[in-house]
Amino acid sequence: MPPTVTPYIPEYITVHLGTPASGAENVTVSFPDYIKNVASSEIYPTWEPAALRANILAQISFALNRVYTEYYPSRGYTFHITNSTATDQKFIRGRNIFENIEVIVDEIFDTYIRRIGYVEPLSARFCNGTTVTCDGLSQWGSQSLAEQGYNSFAILQSYYGDNIELVTDAPVRGVRASYPGVPLRRGDAGEPVVVIQTSLNRISQDYPAIPKIYPVDGVFGPATESAVRKFQQIFNLTPDGVVGKSTWYKLVFLYVGVKDLSELVSEGQTFYNISFQYPDAVSEGQTGEKVTVLQYMLSTLSQFYSNIPFLTIDGVFGPATREAVSAFQQMVGLPQTGAAGEDTWDAVYRAFFGAYSSVMTDEALFPVERSRGGSGPEGDAAFARTTRMTQYPGFELSMGSTDRNGGEHDAA
Repeated sequence: MPPTVTPYIPEYITVHLGTPASGAENVTVSFPDYIKNVASSEIYPTWEPAALRANILAQISFALNRVYTEYYPSRGYTFHITNSTATDQKFIRGRNIFENIEVIVDEIFDTYIRRIGYVEPLSARFCNGTTVTCDGLSQWGSQSLAEQGYNSFAILQSYYGDNIELVTDAPVRGVRASYPGVPLRRGDAGEPVVVIQTSLNRISQDYPAIPKIYPVDGVFGPATESAVRKFQQIFNLTPDGVVGKSTWYKLVFLYVGVKDLSELVSEGQTFYNISFQYPDAVSEGQTGEKVTVLQYMLSTLSQFYSNIPFLTIDGVFGPATREAVSAFQQMVGLPQTGAAGEDTWDAVYRAFFGAYSSVMTDEALFPVERSRGGSGPEGDAAFARTTRMTQYPGFELSMGSTDRNGGEHDAA
């Protein structure tokens, strides 16, 4: 699902009783009842409580990932998940529910697994571990670990890694489609536009013909319209620069795909969108999105001002970030505190946006794309090989240097 949609527990979930493309019936049930049915169909009620809880948490997280990513709606289907074990998890309409499983589900149905630092519920794949093996949780293996004294979280860590956490007491609400309900076009503003801009910027890393949109400001301006048109051209949509339902869900489909959000090993969402508005004082020792944004602006400015040291964008405000902030403050005549209060943040943003608007949008200096003519693999119809080449390449350039990777630039 696009990056500004917060994970939640759906009140109801619609299950397709067959493989995705089959003409089978859809049934809508409450989410807790769905999980109770899946758990009663997938695992044995006689297993250790720790194994039961671990498996149920995996089932909850997998189902929530399907809802969160709009996995099936973005493909044109009217359901959220199937009962096909080839693609999803088992659901048997009308089956009996085991009492101990019902008790556990009622307790933890609003808890799910995610990777630390990521947003989306983990696509917690699992298999029985005997006749079928996979990269995710082994159902019979989880029972063996429980018999050895592992608790449910330790069991999950043994299969999904140490970098997971449990989100508890997640909000419950009705399923809402991410599409805002009306077409978005030039002149519109707000959160849905941020979704469009953020999604296009990530998709453009895999499809470089789509120009980057900077800054991500929630305003549907000329740059956003240009990126939308190019996206529509590439994916055979009407290139009108307007994001209607078809374009929106094509964005959702591509965004989920390029980030592998519906896979166990995914790129993951680290934050919803980039906000350049002053958050609060940012200083050494802090971590998170606001530090990342500050580092991004300073690292860009370091390409224009030699006194600002180049920064690694890692979201950690350490000595290098403090040094860069202090250098910028000295350059603009602010007190050299090494921390970014409101005056410093605003000055950094003004300088960053000034560089963007006066230099980085100059297509003579930073070409949007390169075309080789014609309609073949190397022509206009093919994906362009470069975007705005504004990032440091990761190695020093000097006399005799050549492009790496066979002469082609890495996508930004």
